[in-house]
Amino acid sequence: SKNKITFFLPDFENSNELPFIAGGIKAGFPSPAADFDETKISLDNVLVKNREATFYAKASGTSMIGAGIDDGDVLVIDRSIEPQHNKIAVCFIDGEFTVKRIKIEKDGVYLMPENSAFQPIKVTEDNNLIIWGIVTYVIKSV
Repeated sequence: SKNKITFFLPDFENSNELPFIAGGIKAGFPSPAADFDETKISLDNVLVKNREATFYAKASGTSMIGAGIDDGDVLVIDRSIEPQHNKIAVCFIDGEFTVKRIKIEKDGVYLMPENSAFQPIKVTEDNNLIIWGIVTYVIKSV
């Protein structure tokens, strides 16, 4: 099944500032001393390093579940980051968008799924490949 990706632009004008517990929450016994300090942050401002180059996209399909990307997750994609070995990228190959891990080997570039049910894509000169952007965060529902 082909991965369809839906893109969204961050909306900085309507960015919600929400209460933020700066100390971190331990997944153990609650501490009565964990004061709720009323710092406020906007997720747009935390997740977006480069405003001009950042997009959100909704992931589709199961080819990257081993990397923690599930069907329906929202990806934060930064187009200003240089594509590198092992980075997870949104790739535009032969007219289709797909999310894969970039693998650079001696014999060429591979787009690697993170699910054994899917085959790696070996990029040849017959392919038209654009590394569209690098995935920096994955936002999930639980």
